[in-house]
Amino acid sequence: MDLGLKGKSVLITGGSKGIGLACAGSFAAEGARLHLAARDGDRLNRAKSDVGGDVILHPCDLRDPDALRKLATECADVDILVNNAGDIPGGTIEMIDDAKWRHAWELKVFGYIDLSRLLYARMKARGHGVIINDIGAAGERLDFDYIAGSTGNAALMAFTRALGGRSVDDGIRVVGINPGPVDTDRIVTLMRTRAKAVFGDEERYRELMAKFPCGRAARVREIADAVAFLASDRSAYTSGVIYTIDGGLCARTSVL
Repeated sequence: MDLGLKGKSVLITGGSKGIGLACAGSFAAEGARLHLAARDGDRLNRAKSDVGGDVILHPCDLRDPDALRKLATECADVDILVNNAGDIPGGTIEMIDDAKWRHAWELKVFGYIDLSRLLYARMKARGHGVIINDIGAAGERLDFDYIAGSTGNAALMAFTRALGGRSVDDGIRVVGINPGPVDTDRIVTLMRTRAKAVFGDEERYRELMAKFPCGRAARVREIADAVAFLASDRSAYTSGVIYTIDGGLCARTSVL
């Protein structure tokens, strides 16, 4: 299916690995022009080599307000923003102190909101644009052991719905995507933390991952292809909603 993304300009934060890198591959396959932002310049260079095509790199720390504004200026003309950068740690309220909590939210929560605000104004002036927020199913299936992530994701879900409900009046669509467990290095890190809490042994994390729907985590391209579709005109009537891809995990409501 031709998504009509050829020549579109796309900014992907956290674009050097995981879901962000997979999104870059999906958009590149459709002929889009890419801007990839991430902290690690070496990883970004490898990502550019892996993806190929028209790619501009922006090594920067999105927790830094000046760097965020600079990125928005350099990418002022993008048609599509994919907010994806995040590294909220796993842990209970006793495990996540105020410094860790605020550090995590500066990137995943306020980073999404601030970059959206900056680019929304430019998209509004042009009369068109799409913002895709890669959030996470923990915002729906609230998790005591991932409390900073669940709370931050729930906030971003509300932000997406509130903004996307009216953004179409300005010619802009805002959509959230909630992946469940995804086969990335990050899920391994989170599951090691969980295995340490459950079993007292982080090396037993594979036992927990075997309990995922279908016995596996989602593949990154399964998420990335959905992002590309939602950003395209094939999904032109979609805004202010959250699209969940979790193998049915959030729909498992039984108490047993």
